[in-house]
Amino acid sequence: MGSVLVLPLVRTLALILDIYFKVVVVEIAIYWLMHFKIISVNNKYAEKFVEILKKLTEPVYAKIRAKIKPFADFDASPFILLLVLYFIGQLLNVIAEKVI
Repeated sequence: MGSVLVLPLVRTLALILDIYFKVVVVEIAIYWLMHFKIISVNNKYAEKFVEILKKLTEPVYAKIRAKIKPFADFDASPFILLLVLYFIGQLLNVIAEKVI
């Protein structure tokens, strides 16, 4: 009976983590595209899209930056977040397999 309730919960959490992982990847890609001027910084649609992505990712980045400071002007917080999300997602997948 417990697995009937646990499996959908674990799968839902894994899906949410996967979606957030993709949001972070898109945010990193858009940042680099704007940095290398492939996408114009003055593009109002890109600017609004980046604003939405920042609202979704910046609170988590800030917590990571509080623990691990940027070094040599390189902010590793997005990459650390990707690693953490990946490992938690893999852990949830293992738990889901054990429940079945």
